[in-house]
Amino acid sequence: MLKEKNALSNDWHPVIMSADLAERPVSAVVFGEKIVVFRTSGGVHAFKDLCIHRGVPLSLGKVENDELVCPYHGWRYDGCGACVRIPALPPEQKIPAKAKAIAYSCVESRGIVWVCLGTPSGAHPLVGTEPEPGFKDLPIGPYDLQAAAPRSVENFLDVSHLMFVHEGLLGDSQFPEINDYHVHEIDGVLRSDEIVVYQPDPDGRGKGVNSIYVYEVFGPFCVAFTKRSDDSDEVMRLYMIVLPESEKSSRAFMLQQRNYSFDVDDEVFIRFQDTLLEQDRVMLENQKPELLPLDLQAELHLKSDRMSIAYRKKLKEWGVTFGTE
Repeated sequence: MLKEKNALSNDWHPVIMSADLAERPVSAVVFGEKIVVFRTSGGVHAFKDLCIHRGVPLSLGKVENDELVCPYHGWRYDGCGACVRIPALPPEQKIPAKAKAIAYSCVESRGIVWVCLGTPSGAHPLVGTEPEPGFKDLPIGPYDLQAAAPRSVENFLDVSHLMFVHEGLLGDSQFPEINDYHVHEIDGVLRSDEIVVYQPDPDGRGKGVNSIYVYEVFGPFCVAFTKRSDDSDEVMRLYMIVLPESEKSSRAFMLQQRNYSFDVDDEVFIRFQDTLLEQDRVMLENQKPELLPLDLQAELHLKSDRMSIAYRKKLKEWGVTFGTE
């Protein structure tokens, strides 16, 4: 169950890529809560994955005539969760008022389907600003990880692992030094100073550059970095939004924005991110402790860890305990 209701239940959380939600309902897990997501002509919908009649998962059912049909006894629910037909009930009998599914807020944005278990704190999911003119959106993922969501997020914010975990791609162990930088909070967003990293192959196209990173934290599980180089006008922004499924498992969604290589097949960038994620997976799924320590005395920190330190402090300020210790 969701522990910190006020801290996280009112946020939007990604559950599935839009392209992966077709005719069949799909199950997902948000903070240990099983939900079902489905599509009708009216848009996307999310319910608790449970038929009130006999407790069968609604995700085992089907969508027919814009209604979600329970597979056990054929109870039918509209997009708002109201039961509109019970086949075993004679037509002249009124459907009980209690016959309804627990419905959650659900929206589709930026190629991702989002769910809020509480009262949405904003009309749209929190993924920063809309792309500037001249940028292309590319949803990537999702990636299932046997790792706590805060650990997954912190790994994304950790610049000093690039030279070792992603050596030959995002870094070179012969150039491991990180320039001193600071983290600032501006309008509730954590933002780092520029960090310069030599990268032999920063995006899968095989071109080595000195990349300049700026990291940002928008929410407990929504972060991004913007990357550019001095010798070109190319800019790439990569968001990672992590769905906490349980205390020790998560699902990572990514949204890439770039202003270059529109003629290059998107699969080149997706496969490259797949490679990076698999390299990160080895570290994430073997870290101890599995939950992210918020006590800064529990692990040793360096100046190069300023972004991680700021993130841990902000989690504590937000009151987030899910996936932390």
